[in-house]
Amino acid sequence: MIQINNLSHLYPNAEKNALSAVNFDIESASTIGLLGPNGAGKTTTIKAVVGIHDFDGGEIMIGGHSIKKDPIACKKMMAYIPDNPDLYEHLTGAQYIHFIADIFEVPTEIREEKIKKYAEVFHMTQNLSRVISTYSHGMKQRTAIIAALVHSPKLLILDEPFVGLDPQAAFELKKIMKECVSEGGAIFFSTHVLDVAEKLCNKIAVIKNGKIICSGDTNEVKGNQSLESFFMEVQDYEQNDDFNESSNE
Repeated sequence: MIQINNLSHLYPNAEKNALSAVNFDIESASTIGLLGPNGAGKTTTIKAVVGIHDFDGGEIMIGGHSIKKDPIACKKMMAYIPDNPDLYEHLTGAQYIHFIADIFEVPTEIREEKIKKYAEVFHMTQNLSRVISTYSHGMKQRTAIIAALVHSPKLLILDEPFVGLDPQAAFELKKIMKECVSEGGAIFFSTHVLDVAEKLCNKIAVIKNGKIICSGDTNEVKGNQSLESFFMEVQDYEQNDDFNESSNE
């Protein structure tokens, strides 16, 4: 579904690469969680994959198409849900969702069915007629999720998807993610919530300072310990490694 090969990126005026030789694959019918501390490169990686950020080196292939050379073909297969959705606040929720459906050329009957279904799931039926500027963060997040699902994407890419969601909405989103995978789709998401990653992800990748420091099947990577314990162990090891390197300079 996704192949990321030697991905690198340097922000203007930065001294170090934001991403360096990032490599991993995301297969169909799988869920991969991208884990790492703040500033590690999670959002930069995700924005490169969805075509928001350019990158300086490497290649990103989605369904056999290059995100650089054929971005439209790539974006037709995916839906991207950011951690802080930037919606058109002068529109109503319904107008925004229909706008997204128009972009993906979703037939009227199908879009109405999807909107009705997911508006009920996320308790937004009575709110879609309101202007988005009156929404709370959680309502904006739920609206972005409904809009993302309206064209039935095979690939869901989410950046900290559970931030701002109440427990019920988070539960429903997890169900939808599992359904997507069971139908042959793929999920790629970043999260700080390690117990959620442990339950949802069959694969994980840990990123730090723009580099993937470990990746693979979740159970094989973490072994017999919890994902939280493994993550903290890796972070401590890397911090000691960084300290030793700086001491030798």
